Parts: sequence; structure tokens; C-alpha cells
Amino acid sequence: MADALIITLVAEGALSPGDASAASDVVRGIGAEIVAQSWLEAGDAYDILARGDAPAIRAALEDALPAVDVVVQSGATPRRKKLIVADMDSTMIACECIDELADYAGIKAEVAAITEAAMRGELDFADALKARVALLKGLPVATLDQCREERVRLNPGARQLVQTMTANGARSLLVSGGFMPFAVPVAREIGFARVLANRLDVTKVGDVDVLAGTVPEPIVDAAAKKALLEADGTPMRAALAVGDGANDIPMIQAAMAGGGLGIAYHAKPKAAAAAQAHVRHGDLTVLLRAQGYRRAEWVN
Repeated sequence: MADALIITLVAEGALSPGDASAASDVVRGIGAEIVAQSWLEAGDAYDILARGDAPAIRAALEDALPAVDVVVQSGATPRRKKLIVADMDSTMIACECIDELADYAGIKAEVAAITEAAMRGELDFADALKARVALLKGLPVATLDQCREERVRLNPGARQLVQTMTANGARSLLVSGGFMPFAVPVAREIGFARVLANRLDVTKVGDVDVLAGTVPEPIVDAAAKKALLEADGTPMRAALAVGDGANDIPMIQAAMAGGGLGIAYHAKPKAAAAAQAHVRHGDLTVLLRAQGYRRAEWVN
């Protein structure tokens, strides 16, 4: 007999008994067998244990409950994961750092258009990164600190997610196609144990340190993100990978293929389609609900 699936519905403060009942009807309606169901937290999150086709269940529930986040995962692997590997820009933080840097140089629209195309998977990531950094040539290095202080804000739930998992024995890795001057302080603020991101070459104009317009190799791209996940040593079935763009797809799918969780967060269409779940509405604490954490267990 097939292993049961854990279906978690999340809508903090807005999930009604009617939603839970409707979800049960939907699951049964597509031919799945419900084994058990219960509130993870009344009004916030609901669990259904069922046997059936996971992608079909997710699609049917997202269609029937458009304001609810749905996570469907195997019940045969550890629900509480021991590793989180997360993207930074537009996942752990609410902006794309390179676009905000470009704003200080007066070229945000031009750079943001390249970023958007790369995140949709329409451009090679490394080529797009090099093209954008080239446009920033001559920008004073001091602007990076100013940009971080003025523009970079954590996404809601970032600290709760990472610190709750850490308190329960998980390792945490922040891996970004962005830049170390942003990633290191963000990792520290959230509580990540390790960080990997790109570096920026620096030169001088007079006495002023400025960006050289180049990125040293090796570039942290989709392959590097996947490699970091796989090299950690944590069994993949106990891993969670989360990101929002096309360059996050390989690590998301590697986690899924190994029986772990691969989550897209407020993601571009390709990443949303590639992941086993897409957080469309809630914040990053949806990933805690997916792991069975009640609010009293969250570390703030």
C-alpha cells in the first residue's frame, strides 16, 4: 500500500471549519483516500493524512481554496527537517539587492528588467549577473552599506523559520546569487549558520573604492546552490530547500527527489511549477506549519 501523504492547509487567522470540510471533499472527490485529519492549530493550519496522487491533490486544493497555502508531502520521511537551504533575495529578504544598488546608480529599470528575465529562467544566470554588475562599474563601495541599511528588510517569518528549526537541531545555509556584503549581515540577522554568495571586484578611483564591474569566479549560480545542498551531508529526506526564482529550481528539485521538501516562495511561474508546494499568500512561517510546528513552539 502506498505511503500516506501529509496535506497541510495554512491561512493564519483565516482558516475556517468550512475550508477544512471543503478540502476533505476535494481530496475525496479526486479519488484519494483520507486516513485522518485534524487541526494543527485551530483557525490557522489543518492537516489531512491521505493516500493519492500528490500533484493532483495540490492542484485541486489550490483551485478550490485560492486564498489558502497548500503543502503536500510524503508522510514516510521526517516531517521536521534537519537542514534548510534558502535563497536570499525575494525569499529571505523583500528585495533584489542588485536592483536596489542600481537605483543608487540611476539605472534601476534597466538592471531590474535583466533580473526579472533571469529569475523567470529566460536568461543564463551567470551571463545576466555579469551584465548587471558591469552596469554598476564605478559605483562607490560605500553605497553597498547605505543600500543595505536603507533598502534591505527581512521577509516576515524569516527569523522564526530559521531559529525555530535551529532550536530543534537543524542546520541552516543561506545561499545566494547575490553578494556577500549583503548576505553576511542578513545571515547574521536571521541566524543562518553558513552563507555562500558572490563577491564583487573592487578598484580605486583616486582615493575612493569603487566597484570594478566584474564578479570573480566561481559564480554562485543554480548549480552551486544544488551542490551546496548535496554536499552538506544531511540525508536529503531530512532537507528543506526554498527559493523564488529559476536558479533555485535545481536545489528545490534535488530536495524533492531525495524525499525532502522543495518549496517555492512567492515565486516566479517556473519555480512555482517545479516545486512540490508554492507559498502564495502567507509568510515564511508556512514552512514551519508544513513541518508540524505549533505557534507556541516558534522561536521569535
